[in-house]
Amino acid sequence: MIIAAADGSSLANPGPSGWAWYIDDAHWAAGGWPKGTNNMGELMSVLDLLRATRGTDQSLRILCDSQYAINCCTRWIPAWKKRGWRKADNQPVMNLDLVQQLDVELAGRDVQFQWVRGHSGHPLNERADQLARAAATAYQTGRPVESGPGFAPASLLAPTPAGPTETEPASPTAATTDSGTTDSGTADQPAAEPTDQPPGPAIPSVEPTPPSDRLIGQLEPESPPPVQPLRPDQPDLLSVPDLAPPTPDLPAGLAVQLTELTRQLISAESAADRWRLTELMHSDYVVHLPGGTIRTRGAILARPAPDGDQVQLDVIAADLLAEDLVLLRYQLRRDVAEYLCAAIWVKTAGDWQIRFQQLTRVAL
Repeated sequence: MIIAAADGSSLANPGPSGWAWYIDDAHWAAGGWPKGTNNMGELMSVLDLLRATRGTDQSLRILCDSQYAINCCTRWIPAWKKRGWRKADNQPVMNLDLVQQLDVELAGRDVQFQWVRGHSGHPLNERADQLARAAATAYQTGRPVESGPGFAPASLLAPTPAGPTETEPASPTAATTDSGTTDSGTADQPAAEPTDQPPGPAIPSVEPTPPSDRLIGQLEPESPPPVQPLRPDQPDLLSVPDLAPPTPDLPAGLAVQLTELTRQLISAESAADRWRLTELMHSDYVVHLPGGTIRTRGAILARPAPDGDQVQLDVIAADLLAEDLVLLRYQLRRDVAEYLCAAIWVKTAGDWQIRFQQLTRVAL
């Protein structure tokens, strides 16, 4: 059996948010959003854990300090689904895209949920809480999020979604903890869902044990160059008009999908699988490499597959530029080299393909 803790954190609820799941130091993942709720983090941590362990034949026990996440996965989802994804009061279900993806991932899985009291010293829960808060803090301070090794021992990549779908201010009667959890409920869902289902069995607790004190590291951002003021006779060609429409939020599920597609694009397996590369790359794909080299899709497919290097991908941000256009910015580490990257993904014929990519070498 795999035993893992899953937790979420929101620094303002809604605000900079993080999620994380933790098995041990070799098996964990974390991510988050610039703006989200604690409940979004709780659901995303469970969803990513289910996806990471999808190919195993072992049962899974998930330790959560969120009654909301446990009730969603064990009681409320079947009732919501029967009512057309509406609650017992006929109001729409919050965080619907995450809830529906959880419904898909839970189908046919041997999964147990166990409640643990938050901030009580349980080592797995404490570590997941540290990682989730570190991810939220990274978004608050503009630093890259350390995404973790994921589940597979050989994998150094874990998807990091960006862009919440639903947020709602925290309940004024709830007592919020440092990690964004509440004692009487959560920001976008009451602790007790009024459903027409009979009450479920009590969820057992786990006895606390001494906590782990290992902290997660963060990468220091480079200092931006000073901004030069405009001369009175110099037109400002780069400013954005005040009336420009706001950028729409990117659904969390789409951010996870595009992060995974980017990981596939740079993996050694895809480099050797030319058919998969043709599926991922747009017919007009072009990449700008460090040093000024430009390669097209045809040039890449004509070159021999490179040797497999160990790579790590940390998502910085994902922006929905249009309904079928997403800009993904991430940090890439390949062996001892480090790059800042930007990728534009477009949706064509129902599939997402990369249209443009640029890699900038980071001086170490």
